[in-house]
Amino acid sequence: MTESSTAGENARTDRDAPTPEQRCDLSKFKLRILAVLAETDSAPSGQEVKDALEQYYDANVNHGRLYPNLDELVEWGLVAKGAKDRRTNSYDLTDDGRDLLRAEVVWLVDRTQGLSVVPPNDGGRA
Repeated sequence: MTESSTAGENARTDRDAPTPEQRCDLSKFKLRILAVLAETDSAPSGQEVKDALEQYYDANVNHGRLYPNLDELVEWGLVAKGAKDRRTNSYDLTDDGRDLLRAEVVWLVDRTQGLSVVPPNDGGRA
């Protein structure tokens, strides 16, 4: 992506794309945020993302953990941040985020073909 004089102040440029080091820094938590965003056609609020993660983890997800991670994904251009209303932000997976998530899944599948697809009793969270 290149800078444009008609783009807004917060427009992303090529300089904002995640570096290889940043891509390596995608924690499982960040990947799960991307997965939550990939499973919906609508741009969920941060609270809706939090609810989905809490259901997965079966534990409370602290705001202080969620929103800095969302902000970093937005900064890297993997997630787009919008507004549902004056008080509520929405989050949507970008094409770059979708491509990165897809590449991660392909990488994992290629390396785990010998594993059973039946999850353990704990849902695979152990």
